[in-house]
Amino acid sequence: MVSVKDGEVWTHDAGGDGLPLVLLHPGVGDSTVWDPVLPALRARRRVIRYDVRGYGRSPAPTAPYSPVRDLAEVLDRFEIERAVLVGSSMGGATSVDYALEAPERVAGLALFVPGVSGYEGLDAGEFFERLEPLAKAGDMDAIVRLGLAAWGQAGGGKPESDPVAAQFLRDVLPAWFSNIGHQLTGPPAFDRLGEISAPTLLALGEQDRPEVVRCNEEMAERIPGCRLVRLAASDHYPTLREPERVARLIEELYAEAA
Repeated sequence: MVSVKDGEVWTHDAGGDGLPLVLLHPGVGDSTVWDPVLPALRARRRVIRYDVRGYGRSPAPTAPYSPVRDLAEVLDRFEIERAVLVGSSMGGATSVDYALEAPERVAGLALFVPGVSGYEGLDAGEFFERLEPLAKAGDMDAIVRLGLAAWGQAGGGKPESDPVAAQFLRDVLPAWFSNIGHQLTGPPAFDRLGEISAPTLLALGEQDRPEVVRCNEEMAERIPGCRLVRLAASDHYPTLREPERVARLIEELYAEAA
């Protein structure tokens, strides 16, 4: 457990030398979503990952907190001056925010189906329209089914055809609710993407929600020198759908950043 302001986060350092890789998980899973790519990455790199407050092994937040500040405190705890940030979805948004706030500490960005603050439309769609009444009714199974229909099309979009993604989603539902009113957002980042100076790779899932695909395309256009990769077999779970390619893309970005 790493102490952060008004709380703790579970963190794991796999050890090793050289420029570290820091993995930031999505909101549709905890840090175990990286398990399919960890063996390939650990074989050559120092890899650090952690669970956002309320997710996985990290306690739920008890006070307002900033994901960017938590990331900074994790880096400080392990005395990391610079790192390659690998962020998926929510973790991608945090990585972008940190690259804008502390560019001297970010050697490279590998973004997979990332979110970004300040982009209108990411919270649109059937899932968000139906989430609140299902949550009030306490129907977690219906939320999982609805979530997979939105984010898990590459796995069939149903719990029975995609049990691993379904379990990821089911496990993080408590974190969604415990973070309401606690997770703070920083200044909008979308209109500042042109300020990013680190080498950047952005991989979108072609079977992801159309709103996310559009956002990712526009992000890649705005980030200077960004390499855009289209993952044809992926939705919002690229580490589950194409782990070997995800690991390879991280290595390619690392080689450019190191």
